[in-house]
Amino acid sequence: MLGSKRSHRSARLARREQPLTVHHLNQLLLVCSLVLLIAVAAVRISSRSGLPSLLVYLGIGIAMGQDGVGDIHFNNAELTQVIGYAALVVILTEGGLGTKWKEIRPALPAASSMALIGVAVSVGVTAAGAHWLIGLEWRQALIIGAVVSSTDAAAVFSVLRKIPLPARVTGVLEAESGFNDAPVVILVVAFSTAGPVEHWYALLGEIALELAIGAAIGIAVGWLGSWGLRHVALPASGLYPIAVMAIAVTAYAAGALAHGSGFLAVYLASMMLGNAKLPHWPATRGFADGLGWIAQIGMFVLLGLLVTPHDLGDDIWPALLIGLVLTMVARPLSVVISLAPFRVPWQEQALMSWAGLRGAVPIILATIPMVNGVEDSRRIFNIVFVLVVAYTLVQGPTLPWLARKLHLDTSAGQAADLGIESAPLERLRGHLLSVAIPAGSRMHGVETNELRLPPGAAVTLVVREGKSFVPLPTTVLRRGDELLVVTTDPVRDATEARLRAVGQGGKLAGWLGTEAPDDRAGR
Repeated sequence: MLGSKRSHRSARLARREQPLTVHHLNQLLLVCSLVLLIAVAAVRISSRSGLPSLLVYLGIGIAMGQDGVGDIHFNNAELTQVIGYAALVVILTEGGLGTKWKEIRPALPAASSMALIGVAVSVGVTAAGAHWLIGLEWRQALIIGAVVSSTDAAAVFSVLRKIPLPARVTGVLEAESGFNDAPVVILVVAFSTAGPVEHWYALLGEIALELAIGAAIGIAVGWLGSWGLRHVALPASGLYPIAVMAIAVTAYAAGALAHGSGFLAVYLASMMLGNAKLPHWPATRGFADGLGWIAQIGMFVLLGLLVTPHDLGDDIWPALLIGLVLTMVARPLSVVISLAPFRVPWQEQALMSWAGLRGAVPIILATIPMVNGVEDSRRIFNIVFVLVVAYTLVQGPTLPWLARKLHLDTSAGQAADLGIESAPLERLRGHLLSVAIPAGSRMHGVETNELRLPPGAAVTLVVREGKSFVPLPTTVLRRGDELLVVTTDPVRDATEARLRAVGQGGKLAGWLGTEAPDDRAGR
């Protein structure tokens, strides 16, 4: 009798558990889809209002949290750190894929100096301010100084690509945001470790070693991956974006497992892939851009869930004061000192000082002392959270205004680059290039015979206003046209280089060669 009652109760519980599990899954999918839809709408709102989108995503997370309408209690700092690292890998991949080598190559020495010397200066000055002005213990002050000294890749990439700045400024800031995560992570982990921090010079050696290992692995993986994708035709175009993302994640994993900087490895590997003229490139960029948005949305919403708004009251003024030291003293001083050997004009130094954008990365790094059980780690997290929100709200929207005031806005007279997509024709040993002529291209008004494509390449079709036709040698190309260019494999790179040269410099570009004047000057 008793056994039958127990079996009946077990059967009833088993029947109850299955629908609840499916029900919870449906609820989770509904909440996630609604959050994504709201976040996508927020992108449009933020682009019109100038409000940084990360604040909107953080607001969504706070609204869903325990002090909001969602009443979700979430305090797992370790899970937040893991998911934040994964999201940062995706964001660095998207940023690296969109980084142009010709712009970043001259900026590498300056960016490396800012990522090493600049970080050291910023950590020291900010920590001193936190200790002497706020009264924090040196360990907590150093952790805060290290955490907020890292510029956020997501914030830098999203803001700078909306502002037409000189290539040197953009290259330095983008490379710095990709490079400075490694030394900052090492410093935060070292300061968050129990016991005194001894042999500070050993930290410098560790930072240099991790950067070297990460750079070597990133370059190797990026080169091998780009070579493979260019020489092996995949059966479906949709596989190329997946392969590119897989190669980038492989670079991060290999770098981290080799005790190097995985973040630097994934950034360099992605940059090599992005400059390798891979097949179906626009589709790959669109896929990576979409994943980057998802990573940012998920990361910021999760950070919003982790924070407890009613606990922030006592930390608002300390956060604003530390942020003032960081923004007005530490960052400008680090820029001036690290760029002293490179003779950078003061206008560019001023803009770089104001463009040290913070975002989710410092907040994620602030979870490291929480996971390690550092004293007052929750206060450190709250201070960093308030600092990032407040100063992002100030710095992001004012960057375009400052660029105009410093006469660094280069939007006037800048030629738009062509959109070129390549599809390999493996059995024919050729390539089919799809070329879109944007509104600002200097290819407008050029005749097809004035393109002077190399032997083995020809424009076979022009699509104009929805109608396609086979062009004559005297056909004049216009803005908005789409061209189909067939090229043999040996001249594929030369053909694309020539098309981009004409798009940048017009029919007289590189009269004695195939490069645009700007390309040659960059060398």
